[in-house]
Amino acid sequence: MLYWLTQQLTSWHTGFNVFSYLTLRAILATVTALAFSLVVGPKMIARLSRYQIGQVVRTDGPKSHLPKAGTPTMGGALILVSILFATLLWANLGNRFVWTVLGVTFAFGLIGFYDDYLKLVVGNSRGLIARWKYFWQSIAGLSTAAVLYWTASSPAETTLFLPFAKSFAAPLSAPAFIAITYFMIVGMSNAVNLTDGLDGLAIMPAALVAAGLGVFALASGNAVPHAGECLIFCAALAGSGLGFLWFNAYPAQVFMGDIGALAIGAALGVIAVIVRQEVVALIMGGIFVLETASVILQVASFKLTGRRIFRMAPIHHHFELKGWAEPKVIVRFWIISLILVLVGLATLKLR
Repeated sequence: MLYWLTQQLTSWHTGFNVFSYLTLRAILATVTALAFSLVVGPKMIARLSRYQIGQVVRTDGPKSHLPKAGTPTMGGALILVSILFATLLWANLGNRFVWTVLGVTFAFGLIGFYDDYLKLVVGNSRGLIARWKYFWQSIAGLSTAAVLYWTASSPAETTLFLPFAKSFAAPLSAPAFIAITYFMIVGMSNAVNLTDGLDGLAIMPAALVAAGLGVFALASGNAVPHAGECLIFCAALAGSGLGFLWFNAYPAQVFMGDIGALAIGAALGVIAVIVRQEVVALIMGGIFVLETASVILQVASFKLTGRRIFRMAPIHHHFELKGWAEPKVIVRFWIISLILVLVGLATLKLR
């Protein structure tokens, strides 16, 4: 909205042309989302508390989590509203990629909202049955993949690129592109959801990965026409994530719930596809990959051998049960995430 307004004002005074620069609008989107989160956050947390929408803690988990029962959850709504507000203000709303990312984010947010609603309001401990959750995730993921493929305006939008391999560029067929896109969107959505088990554990890596993907969006704007505008959404996500972390840091005043985790993961996945950096996104989001792999390995090992590899999965609980304090697990995972994002960014120069 403000982007459109400044474009109109440019004809009156050339100074307004500064708002056409992606980098400035990205900074403004970050600050806007952060400020919005800090202002609205306390009111949202108070309302969640008033309606008694509180966290249900697993009785078979670490005993240190039992005091968290009743902490307000579904705070991911704050992240989504902050992202929407900042993106609508500073993004070019004529860009199809902006609407694609917003559509995917809120589609998965709606799935997460319904799951949280069933658990926390209706009192159904199972929430949305897994097969139905994956069904609706699949519908959203496959629909997005199809739209991206059949609206592609250049071959680069459907070409697979690999880090560390400058000359590698493999055009993808429709089935291959749709399969990869589906895997990135649905896989990353559930990976972030699995990681969201400790105070601030998921949101900080998500903000870091969003910032990293924003750099790739800016750099890939020439190869993938108009993809640079995704930088504004990435900046909004990073800013809203930091704002949410203000309240979600240990000891958390609010949890994001599925409404936030599923939406954020899907957003990261679809942006990685748009800027053609799927492999790099998996590197930068290595914490999410590790958490998911630990669950898969734990289940497979128990079913095949009757033994568990980890004391508890996802793996952050394993370290808790080994005696690590929760803040230590969180901060160490943040450090690893930062290193992985820097490794991903390094591929820009190593090509």
